[in-house]
Amino acid sequence: MNFKVLRRRKLYEGKVFNLIVDDVEYASGNKSVREIAEHPGGAVAVPLLDDGRVIMVRQLRYPIGKELLELPAGKLSPGEGPRHCAERELEEETGYRADSWHALTAIYTTPGFCSEQLHIFLARGVHRSARGQSLEEGESSITVHEIVLDKALEMIERQEIVDGKTICGLLLAERFVHKAR
Repeated sequence: MNFKVLRRRKLYEGKVFNLIVDDVEYASGNKSVREIAEHPGGAVAVPLLDDGRVIMVRQLRYPIGKELLELPAGKLSPGEGPRHCAERELEEETGYRADSWHALTAIYTTPGFCSEQLHIFLARGVHRSARGQSLEEGESSITVHEIVLDKALEMIERQEIVDGKTICGLLLAERFVHKAR
């Protein structure tokens, strides 16, 4: 690296992320401040039914004041592995479980200021769970939708699906399915 950290401060410790401010010095001698949203990471499920439909959720995203159509996803709990997180979030948000899981990729969502890394999994053998949905209070507006994968891809092109993790997950799932044929 072409810099060294002179001082690190945690200005805020929150439920979703922490705010870190680093004073840095570059190899040139110039100094700067770097702000980081420190995030524990998360996992995303691409639940694909045998008939080619994808289970998605529509939910309010408070920071942008809009409802978005997304894949089920959530934040890693302390000590939790990414796949377990994807399994847990799929069941909590949709009331579905899956028999098989395939890791598609991991992405950094906004590496310019945030450390969040999301692990994206394809879920197959999807079926309703006996437990059903188990939404947190802030998720009470979530609605579950089953959308044909090809239609979901068209929705990306029309900017009806604009969530980054969802776009990545759907495109990779489509690629995986076509390679398997």
